[in-house]
Formats: sequence, structure tokens, C-alpha cells
Amino acid sequence: MKSLTILGYQWKDLLRGKWIIGYSLIFLLLTDAMVRFGGGGPKAMLSIANIMLLFIPLVSMIYGVLFLYQSREFIELLLSQPLKRKTLYWGLYGGLALPLAVAYLVGVGLPMSYFGLLFTADAAGILLVLGLGTILTLVFVGIGFLFGLHFYDNRVKGLGFTLLVWLLLAVLYDGIILMVVSLFGDYPLEKVILGLSMVNPIDLSRIVVLLEYQISALMGYTGAVFNRFFGSSLGVIVAAGCLMLWVSLPAWRGMKLFNKKDF
Repeated sequence: MKSLTILGYQWKDLLRGKWIIGYSLIFLLLTDAMVRFGGGGPKAMLSIANIMLLFIPLVSMIYGVLFLYQSREFIELLLSQPLKRKTLYWGLYGGLALPLAVAYLVGVGLPMSYFGLLFTADAAGILLVLGLGTILTLVFVGIGFLFGLHFYDNRVKGLGFTLLVWLLLAVLYDGIILMVVSLFGDYPLEKVILGLSMVNPIDLSRIVVLLEYQISALMGYTGAVFNRFFGSSLGVIVAAGCLMLWVSLPAWRGMKLFNKKDF
């Protein structure tokens, strides 16, 4: 109950700051433009998914790190109260991750509703993209909290490391894998590549979207290997299970670090 009280306070504080509304509006305008000028259907959803895969991890991690830095006095005040650290951590985490997820769902879901796409044959793909965006928000807010706690006394290093990790996972990852394949192409690398695809939640989410729409040409090397091993249906299930682990592990590790942290 105390976690819910903290969550509710943060929700009101975020709404007063207006940036969460701006975050939702960005997705709303982009989705409206993609559907209006892209003709709807799979092409529009793939464009929205590509934006989601770049934008959500960046925003979620940065705000996860900044939130801890900006709320330092508030956290120290609450820690002086008869409140368990575990309760406080989950209240802080939920108070940032859930509003971000709702803002994304409203921003993408509202245009889908008034264009009528949620009631067509494309509804399953739309719901998948909405679900993946929510999962990525939970994953990267947790990672942002983890970095923020680890670099709690050095904001520059914390933000710099966050941007570096985002650049690696979102932009450079497939290129690095292709370089590894080209250097060690004489060796059986399929299982290694399969493992590497599972340690990147952005890559996993991209693979799930492309498996759903069965667009093998855009999967990249990791997606092609994943599809070859698991096929479409089983591949989506395996990738979803890995993403659930990604949701829980950073948040759980952040809680452990929060419990031991000397504020």
C-alpha cells in the first residue's frame, strides 16, 4: 500500500511537470503521420516499431538515471521515515515506469483507435507493438535505475555510460555481430549468435516484430538465425520469455543495490 502511495505521488508530480504529456504527444503525432501518409497496415506498424525501438530505450534509461539524481533529497527524506527500502524502491520504479508506459500506449493507441485499425485484421500486430513498447519501457527504466544507483555520485559518468549503452544496443549491435561473423565465418557460430541475440532486448523486440509480420528480408543476421532455429510461432514465444527475464533482472538487481546503498 505504501508503494502505491509513493507511485500516486510521483504520478501527480510527473503530470505537473508536463514532460510526460509531451512524450505522449510525440508518439501520437508520429503515429498519426505514419498511418495517415503510410496508408496504415504492416508498413505503418513497422515504421512505428522502428521509432519505438530507438526512442523508448533512450528516453526510459535517461529519465531513469535523471530521476534518481533529481529526487535525491526526496529519497533521503523518505528513507528517514519508517519505510522499508524495498517498498520505497518499487514505489519509485513503478512511479516512473508506469506513467511512461501509459504515455506510450495512449500516444500510439489513440490514433490506432480513431483510424479504426484496432478493429481490423492488423489488430494482433498493433497489440504486439503496444505490448513490446510497454515491456521495453519497464526494461530500460530498470536499467536506468541500475546505472543511476551505480553512478549515484557521478552524474556525468552515469549519463555518459547510459548513452554509450543505448548506442551499443540500438545502433551498433548488429554491425558488431556481422563483423564477428565475417572474422570467424569458418566456425559454427549459429548458437553463439543465437545467444547474442538474447542478451539485447532491443534486438529481441525487433526480431519479434519481424517474425510476426514474417519479413525475413529485414531481420538481419541475428533475426535470420533466430527464425531458422525456432520458426515464427515458437520464436515469438522464446523471445517473449527472454524479454520477461529482461524486465525482472535489472529491476531486481537495482532493488538489491538500492538496499545496500549508503545514501
